[in-house]
Amino acid sequence: MGSFMSKLQPIKVGSEITSNVVLSKLAINEQHVENSLYFDGWKAYDKDPFHLVNNSNGVIQLGLAENQLSIDRIEDWIKRNPKASICTHEGIECFRRITNFQDYHGLPEFTTGIAKHMEKTRHGKVNFDSKRIVMAGGATGANETLIFCLANRGDAFLVPTPYYPGFNRDLCWRTGVQLVPISCNSSNNFKITPEALKEAYEKGQQEKTKIKGLILTNPSNPLGTTLDRDTLKKILIFTNEHNIHLVCDEIYAGTVFDAPRFVSIAEIIEDDGISVNKNLIHIVSSLSKDMGFPGFRVGIVYSFNDNVVNNARKMSSFGLVSTQTQDFLAPMLCDDEFIEEFLTENTKRLRKRHEKFTSGLEKIGIKCLKSNAGLYCWVDLRTLLKEPTLDAEVSLWKLIINNAKLNIPPGSSFNCPEAGWFRICFANIDDRTVEIALKRIQIFVDANNDINENGIVKNASVKGK
Repeated sequence: MGSFMSKLQPIKVGSEITSNVVLSKLAINEQHVENSLYFDGWKAYDKDPFHLVNNSNGVIQLGLAENQLSIDRIEDWIKRNPKASICTHEGIECFRRITNFQDYHGLPEFTTGIAKHMEKTRHGKVNFDSKRIVMAGGATGANETLIFCLANRGDAFLVPTPYYPGFNRDLCWRTGVQLVPISCNSSNNFKITPEALKEAYEKGQQEKTKIKGLILTNPSNPLGTTLDRDTLKKILIFTNEHNIHLVCDEIYAGTVFDAPRFVSIAEIIEDDGISVNKNLIHIVSSLSKDMGFPGFRVGIVYSFNDNVVNNARKMSSFGLVSTQTQDFLAPMLCDDEFIEEFLTENTKRLRKRHEKFTSGLEKIGIKCLKSNAGLYCWVDLRTLLKEPTLDAEVSLWKLIINNAKLNIPPGSSFNCPEAGWFRICFANIDDRTVEIALKRIQIFVDANNDINENGIVKNASVKGK
């Protein structure tokens, strides 16, 4: 045995070295997108994170769609409601009950709170049945659970471009499902057209790909725009006529800060004159973006299809929301007065931050796509490209990371068909960091016309800025 073991050599898989175990194809495939430009920017930040005091020359994280603008309101509620946590003297009496096993349905008070919250972020235009709430480990888990329920390996979903880079992981990595892009471009502000939708569907058909559905992110990530009622109706009619599923990722519903207001697909299916098969309609929700709770991993599947609800609930055993989290959030979500005040204040703060950031960019000469929602802006840096190509975009992204010390993911990581668009997040940093980031962008843009033949920006140091 000893001589046999001594002959075994480590096996190299990609860039990693495994020991004597050959890993599965699923474990080592590249669809997790961890090695994409989107996550490479995060890695650059992790190696040299900016800090106002301890590392003022570090990389500023502008690639994280996280809402930290109203966390103080959450902290105030916690102080007023210490009994909400089983880890406090006031809440310890519920410790034993909460630490016991709970079934997959979730605590009734939690699912009721989720349903109420979904109604509030849709301005009370629709009602949600708490019995249709299925828990998952964040929107990532919710999206994957839905795909497992709706499609088989090799099937495909249509998705408008540009779209969230994580979809390649969430929807495809473990399910084996494919994504067929619906090409949208800047000529009409990246709006979805019936022609583009039809072309994508027919392309899939020609390639013998079984199209099982269409997935929308509304409000859009990365565009920060909301779909109008007419567009939603046309998409709904198309999916219904072709008997395919419509999955609406509405996790940014509570981040709309300007007109037009958000319209949920749940509202559209109740419109007069609309007659569709509701069994094909599904919604993904979460508390990560509007409430600012990404660490709590609260993802929600809401389906109008009883079979999907029942089977998704069985699958949820692999990614339930912890009972402690449910117990803590339930009284908060059911506190109508607080949630109303929080959403109102959060909207004001998002609008103010968006105006500050976009007006700052405009002074520098940088334009953004007009948006009304989300935690980011879709920024047009095409004028900074040497040429309108993907390679030129990647080169610009590297310069921004290395010289301006800003993590701003490029449009290509969002599968944008046009080079030169970037997404900048503005809600995960404080006011002072916003000012520093804008100053760094100003320096970078000013220096952009002074690039030597090796592609190195001169006089673009961020030191002391």
